[in-house]
Amino acid sequence: MPTAARLVAAVALALLAFVVSGQIMPLMPDDTDFGYFTFVNMGLGLVIGWKSIGPRAGRGWAAGITNGITGTAVLVLWGLFIQGAVEMFRLAKRSIYDGPFEALAAIFTIALEYFFIMAVPSVLLTLAVGGTLIGMAVEIASKRWK
Repeated sequence: MPTAARLVAAVALALLAFVVSGQIMPLMPDDTDFGYFTFVNMGLGLVIGWKSIGPRAGRGWAAGITNGITGTAVLVLWGLFIQGAVEMFRLAKRSIYDGPFEALAAIFTIALEYFFIMAVPSVLLTLAVGGTLIGMAVEIASKRWK
């Protein structure tokens, strides 16, 4: 059922995904083709905010902040997985994998490499503060518009 908390969570997490995507792009190698990188991450933010953060709103401030940080962590994990899968498919077109299991394992290897690239203090701080603010905003929306 649509609620104001779900809408606020979806829009806020998509906005956080936009900001963090912009912070990650300069950290990547210069020849990286980002394509739909930002749009995919924003779409993930919309879905995760709507499905994960929004329904758990209205349980108090501490739970709300935890909810926002948890939703942000879920966004990062799904983002790493999807971007790793996209890169694996790009590399698979060059026939560099010997079999399907090697290609599937490469998704996680690539995602881990991407995590180490993005794990700089400015990005992690943005994610932590953004998750906290999202949790608080969703709690406010839940209490104001029941």
